[in-house]
Amino acid sequence: MTRKPRPPSTEVLPPAGHRATAEPSSVGTLALTALIRAEIESSPNRRISFARYMERALYEPGLGYYQQPANRPTDAGDFLTAPETHAIFGWTIARRIEAAWADLGRPRPFNLIEYGAGSGTLALSILEGFRRHGAAELLDVVRYAPIESNPHRRADTERRFEEAGLARSLHVAPASPSAGGTSGAEAVPVAGVLIANEFLDAMPVHRVVGRGGSLQELFVAWRGGLVEVAADPSTPDLAARLADDGVELAEGQVAEICLNLEPWLREVAAQLADGYALVIDYGYDAADLYGPRHLAGTLLGYRGHRIVENPLSDPGAIDLTAHVDFTALSRLAARHGLETVSLTTQSEFLVAAGLEEELRALQSSADLTLADYTRARSGIVRMLDPRRMGRFRVLTLRR
Repeated sequence: MTRKPRPPSTEVLPPAGHRATAEPSSVGTLALTALIRAEIESSPNRRISFARYMERALYEPGLGYYQQPANRPTDAGDFLTAPETHAIFGWTIARRIEAAWADLGRPRPFNLIEYGAGSGTLALSILEGFRRHGAAELLDVVRYAPIESNPHRRADTERRFEEAGLARSLHVAPASPSAGGTSGAEAVPVAGVLIANEFLDAMPVHRVVGRGGSLQELFVAWRGGLVEVAADPSTPDLAARLADDGVELAEGQVAEICLNLEPWLREVAAQLADGYALVIDYGYDAADLYGPRHLAGTLLGYRGHRIVENPLSDPGAIDLTAHVDFTALSRLAARHGLETVSLTTQSEFLVAAGLEEELRALQSSADLTLADYTRARSGIVRMLDPRRMGRFRVLTLRR
């Protein structure tokens, strides 16, 4: 987008959809709100980028949404990802990993790296899949490295691997990821598969809006509460990303831009000497993501499996997420030597990987109960439904 000269300005957005927060609902939220307010009031322009707000709201040590003791992706939590829906998701992905191991020449050890690992649910189901498929040799040589910022979830992972008799397969990363999604550690390149399942959507994003033929950024300020204000962009990288995507925003159109994609891809490339990266998330190509169907952007808040209308309400108590730009992701991956092998939907990926075979194997299990079968069928419907998880994108990259 070509920016037209304009005088410096700061515009407070109208109340509809951009109102001040309600009173914080917990001691933790009060504390985090105070920290964010203090940063805003001490900054030169008395505002911070939405990316900085999102970073603190999600990843502030001890207070951020993803840094608290509560295990978020559960039926009783705020959202549910495919691995928690049913283990058949991990069993099916295990088939693709087994094929990747063979394609790479059966390296020993074989490294399985997972970003946003949580409490290890996906990894445990993948390793169980190896066992179910008779891949005993792979199970013996796999080294699982979870990259997870929450110390409570890292402890959960260690406990669960110990209980499953898989402690020898667990190799805890020397550093946890930053809020931008990178570990900050020097990587020793390895052979293996790297997975990021519903990880990139929680990376901090800048929010922008098209105004008068130029680009404005939506910052977070304090006006008796947290509000968004429009001003000149904090970095030319925002306009550059849209230009690289071949996108020009319509008048009044709001969009999200994740500038942390490239640092993360740089780290991914540094970790893989030979292998594959599997990115599973909701998102679109740039033409659709920034097209007429998404004029208000894709930023959403979640709490108790319900959408929260105001993304600035209760920092630390709600999940914040934005759809992934898969056009930018593929383009930036190529800059760092990661070739795009395929980009498909989750439903297409799972069916091609052998989901139906996994279901038939489950049906033939002697100890299968009606409740177990019903839960599996329900989970599969969620995973394949194009209105739900089935529309997620699966990007496979090769190093």
